Amino acid sequence: MAAKWSSIVGVSADQPHVRFNPLRGEWVLVSPHRLKRPWSGQVEKGGDEVVPPHDPKNPLCPRAVRANGEVNPDYDSTYVFTNDFPAMPPGAPDLGESGEHHLLRAAKAQGTCRVMCFHPRSDLTLPLMALPEIRRVVDEWANQITELGRSYLWVQVFENRGKVMGCSNPHPHCQIWASSFMPNEPGRSDANQLKYYEEHGAPLLLDYVQLELKKKERIVVETEHWLAVVPFW
Repeated sequence: MAAKWSSIVGVSADQPHVRFNPLRGEWVLVSPHRLKRPWSGQVEKGGDEVVPPHDPKNPLCPRAVRANGEVNPDYDSTYVFTNDFPAMPPGAPDLGESGEHHLLRAAKAQGTCRVMCFHPRSDLTLPLMALPEIRRVVDEWANQITELGRSYLWVQVFENRGKVMGCSNPHPHCQIWASSFMPNEPGRSDANQLKYYEEHGAPLLLDYVQLELKKKERIVVETEHWLAVVPFW
């Protein structure tokens, strides 16, 4: 692999260098020589907490009472509801753009935040679920993105799992945020992909896929429909 890196970037594999990230439009420092340090990185202790299949006090479980007093249905598959404490409550007024000074500007942040439970059991995670159950989760992701995408500029599905990530509820679930504005990171990526298309006449990511398929140096998983790589950037 060291020789391949050298042939790509024109430097020794042990030599620090920068690589251009076309999605972010910026250069990233790469210091491969630091892998020779004696420190292997911080190791977090694995969770040893026993999670029951159902806890009536867990607000994400079927038939449980949530903080706002609503009772969850006795769901047996996926279940989606509007977050009881959303960062962007639906129906927020449009304040327009305002500011007493050009350095003190504010604008509307309209949207909605939903919670999606993957499974009625709390002691499961996606890797432990059966394939048909995982398929239902993915299908519901697609449904939510399609529905919310009709009304909002951006829809983000994400999962924070584990106490180290600030998520203390073990029940398998994710967050779905839809907003009237484009967040900074995807906005930058979108602008750079448009610029690439205008300059090269082809989508940036599709070109990158073809490049990785040709080199076969950083591929993790390759199927008929998916390609996962350790990105060059």
